Amino acid sequence: QVQLVESGGGLVQPGGSLRLSCAPSGRTFSSDHMGWFRQAPGKEREFVAAISWSGGGTDYGDSVKGRFTISRDNAKNTVYLQMNSMKPEDTAVYYCAAKGGAYYSRDYRRYDYWGQGTQVTVSS
Repeated sequence: QVQLVESGGGLVQPGGSLRLSCAPSGRTFSSDHMGWFRQAPGKEREFVAAISWSGGGTDYGDSVKGRFTISRDNAKNTVYLQMNSMKPEDTAVYYCAAKGGAYYSRDYRRYDYWGQGTQVTVSS
């Protein structure tokens, strides 16, 4: 069964940093565009960042631009989300997702594969 597995979540103080990782099992995702989304309680799933299959193109949600960085290592079949200068409003469950096709997307409905999510809590 194909799935994505996120890791690296946890509790961090405001202003701190975390790095999330996403590693698939069951197949390689080196030809897929990858995205990170998050969902806080009572809120809709929100686009965080996306990266093209080659790593040459990236996109960020307005609320994280300048603070978060998405990257990938296709040799390790892993995607990363480096989160710096974190704020309490970054608290959410973070999901990794993959899609094929020509472009990455901000629309979570366009992604085909999802992980189970990892909790990130920003609090003092």
